[in-house]
Amino acid sequence: MAAPTNGLQAPSKARVCFTLRVRPDRLDEYRERHAAVWPDMLEALAATGWSNYSLFLAEDGLLVGYLETDDFDAARAAMAETDVNTRWQAEMAPFFEGTDGANADDSFNVLTEVFNLETQLAQAEGEGAGNE
Repeated sequence: MAAPTNGLQAPSKARVCFTLRVRPDRLDEYRERHAAVWPDMLEALAATGWSNYSLFLAEDGLLVGYLETDDFDAARAAMAETDVNTRWQAEMAPFFEGTDGANADDSFNVLTEVFNLETQLAQAEGEGAGNE
């Protein structure tokens, strides 16, 4: 799935936000696993174009992810080709609801960006420049 393009993205990087749902009985273990992600997984994410990547977890299991990338489809495809991602996805699969056994990376509910402060400030400054 390509990064959403709705005119709000900065030209240099696409901002991508997605949701998943962690099983309520696995929340503590999910937090523990992400407190110390394998170093080779961290390196693979960075090498394949996942930058400024964060995960946020609500008490009800709602997981919200955010990342910036040049090309979301390419970044996901590159990760899918790594051995470390194959191992990580296999270990993480039991943590998620509603994926029907698919890898979490293939089950993202990608959200559409509808507002970005910096983008709108830049647009407002550009429009104001002609009014002087």
